[in-house]
Amino acid sequence: MRLSRSAGLLLHPTSLPGGQGIGDLGPGAHRFIDLLASADITLWQMLPLGPTGYGNSPYQCFSSFAGNPLLIHIAGEHASGHRNHVDYPEVIAYKKGLLRSATEAFIPDAGYQAWVQSQEWWLEDFALFMALKDAHDGVAWTDWDKGAALRDPAALAEWRARLASEIEHHRRVQALFFMQFGELKAAARMAGVSLMGDVPIYVAHDSADVWANRELFQLDDAGYLIVQAGVPPDYFSATGQLWGNPIYRWDTMRAQDYAWWIRRMQSAFALFDVVRIDHFRGFESFWEVPAGETTAVNGHWVKGPGAPFFEAVTQALGPLPIVAENLGVITPAVEALRHQFAYPGMAILQFAFGTDDQANSFLPHNYARDLVVYTGTHDNDTTMGWWDSTGEADSTRTPEDVAKEKDHALDYLGVDGTEMHWTLIRTALASIADTAIIPMQDLLGLGSESRMNLPGRESGNWSFRFSWDQITSSMLERLKNMVELYGRGPKAPMPQGPGSHHVAG
Repeated sequence: MRLSRSAGLLLHPTSLPGGQGIGDLGPGAHRFIDLLASADITLWQMLPLGPTGYGNSPYQCFSSFAGNPLLIHIAGEHASGHRNHVDYPEVIAYKKGLLRSATEAFIPDAGYQAWVQSQEWWLEDFALFMALKDAHDGVAWTDWDKGAALRDPAALAEWRARLASEIEHHRRVQALFFMQFGELKAAARMAGVSLMGDVPIYVAHDSADVWANRELFQLDDAGYLIVQAGVPPDYFSATGQLWGNPIYRWDTMRAQDYAWWIRRMQSAFALFDVVRIDHFRGFESFWEVPAGETTAVNGHWVKGPGAPFFEAVTQALGPLPIVAENLGVITPAVEALRHQFAYPGMAILQFAFGTDDQANSFLPHNYARDLVVYTGTHDNDTTMGWWDSTGEADSTRTPEDVAKEKDHALDYLGVDGTEMHWTLIRTALASIADTAIIPMQDLLGLGSESRMNLPGRESGNWSFRFSWDQITSSMLERLKNMVELYGRGPKAPMPQGPGSHHVAG
């Protein structure tokens, strides 16, 4: 489905300013919508919004359907909160207390009861999962009491009775999240801003998704991984990326008409107007690594579900405004699958001037209209960090590679290297790609210290925050002028996904 010509900013809500140590869905998010509208930006892209687990990664969540409690706004100030990064241990401890008080003061009404009933299909498993995780000191579900881990009906009945108040606490937390997100979405729509979400192809092993649906994943009888997901060596890592996610039993999913995935997509489109599918290529073929490996080198490609999967989703939900993340080792078969369903792909300007196999396709003169162009994404350096890099600490680029890359960029773009973030912003906005998206760090001209994620790094990711005083009126005016100059201002609304009753309120 073609998207209208538009411009967007990429910013995860955790990166918003605010007084509680982490960005959230409260006043800061509403102010950000006003900021977008003031610059004629009509798209806000976020990362996955699920409750984060290992490493605080939004790509390793305890549920594909639940919301992150840390994003719930509760009135009050956290005096020791840091302005420009999230101190997750501090924030988690602080927010837990606030959420406990909020759910104890929560008065269930008919609307809440109706919402709980409508979401029972995922909410009950999730609330029980979180209560059980708390009761087992936070360890992975495979290390729980055996009856709870393997979902013995009698054991679960006993646990439900014992943990009834904790289960209700987690239900109420979710109701608060979806109520606040519903208010934010309504405000965005009033301002002419569409919301773009992100659906990772895989889910975390330690999640309610896997615990409650073991038959859908390649696990042994005790619930441990048989194989794990990842990608082969690429631009980001010389040994590939080992993600550790379980791999689906696609034959079982096919026999169930992909019901779990259809519900997942329907839930995503209840929140977002547009959805990016992370690692789209895995639906054509995926990299499978034995469970005991410590790197992704010794994996192999396995055929994915392919076109029948997307045919089932389309038949159930209709044509959807999906963006396919088609980065990495992309074959003609992957691109054929994307084109078959008219999903726009992605182009990354930072990758256009190097030696990567995809580099030539990322040069603007090779773009197609059905494309989303980024200066950079959450997984690579900021534009100024990329431009100032020497390559000395880079696992895949030598200093000589970096020098050649910079010379190529200067020659191609016809600039002297001054304000390189604005050069790439202008190049993205001027391109024929239907959609151009700028990470907030690039708008602010920030360096590597503000990078959101370094794949393979075990800690220090996902903590970036900006502050309102980093934004100037001249910066917004400059951005607005470029948006208007290149025909990306507000027009007819973007196509909307199917409706759902997922959001409380």
